[in-house]
Amino acid sequence: MSLDWGRLEEVVERAVRRARSDELREMADAVKTLAEYMKTGFQEVNKRLESQEKLLAEHSERLEKLTKAVAELKVAMGSLGRRWGRDLERTVLEIYRDALEKRGVEPGRVDKFVYTDVDGRYLKPGARIEVDVHIHDGRTYLLEVKSHAELEDVEWFAQKAEAVEKILGRKADRLIIVAVNIDKEALERAAQLGIDAVYGAVIE
Repeated sequence: MSLDWGRLEEVVERAVRRARSDELREMADAVKTLAEYMKTGFQEVNKRLESQEKLLAEHSERLEKLTKAVAELKVAMGSLGRRWGRDLERTVLEIYRDALEKRGVEPGRVDKFVYTDVDGRYLKPGARIEVDVHIHDGRTYLLEVKSHAELEDVEWFAQKAEAVEKILGRKADRLIIVAVNIDKEALERAAQLGIDAVYGAVIE
């Protein structure tokens, strides 16, 4: 409900004019003063609300722009991260080129195998299966490259390798995990699973 300030002022003025006694006139003057005070107060509040609404609109616009910028940055960082990860893998493979060549793997001919298990035929639905593969002279080598290999990396590699063998329809001749550093328990677990480990240092 909005106030008709013109109407209110008219009523108050009329009351002041009609007041016959000093007491009534003082009361009417007080009401008039109160009405003017309220009018000024409401006008000030409205101005502040309008100012706040404008400020909120500006903040909302800035937040929208910031959200969009963060989303774009996330996409760019994801792309950069994938490229950096692939470059790191190639670097690690080159570092251990001699050891890999002795095992029949040519680092320059290692390719990335990526498969999304949409319907969960091999792993859980939607699982991304990603390993390095080297196929040469009819032999298949599956590799997992890490800067630091932990126990869960070895376990996950074993699961992925089993799924990839089913997808390719062939048994891998050798599973190899290549790491600059490998945890002791990860190295022991790799041996238990028949995974060959090529590494620089063992972390106790």
